[in-house]
Amino acid sequence: MSRRPFRVLGVQQIAVGAPDKSELQRLWLDLLGLEKTGTYRSEKENVDEDIAVAGAGRFAVEVDLMQPIDPDKRPRVHEPALNHVGLWVDDLEAAVEWLTEQGVRFTPGGIRKGAAGHDVCFIHPKGAPQAPVGGSGVLIELVQAPVEVIEAHQSC
Repeated sequence: MSRRPFRVLGVQQIAVGAPDKSELQRLWLDLLGLEKTGTYRSEKENVDEDIAVAGAGRFAVEVDLMQPIDPDKRPRVHEPALNHVGLWVDDLEAAVEWLTEQGVRFTPGGIRKGAAGHDVCFIHPKGAPQAPVGGSGVLIELVQAPVEVIEAHQSC
């Protein structure tokens, strides 16, 4: 195995889903006190989400509260309830290239802009014959860290 040309810096986000995000809002916003910082809606991704944040500054973790636009369509952002985990990486393009060479399966769509405006891509929850390494049932989002996040992690 060749030397990994990127680093995972930390957790960028977690995404939780429910048939109706009002129950998520009650817990995460009202009771736990996370701050809602935005919204995102995509018919293509079948998602209506509130974007909240836990913590502050460069080490803040995004918490996406998601509900499906149509619960009968895919993707079903509420199944499983912990939809995906997002990881900051310092070089997304190098990560995707190297992981692909290692047999990692990515979801269709490649690198693209995510809901928060960062470049993202997703490791598929399941492997396949042509790319046998998947997330063992977990969707994993790789997120290009901005310069200030990379610098903050280098100073630790």
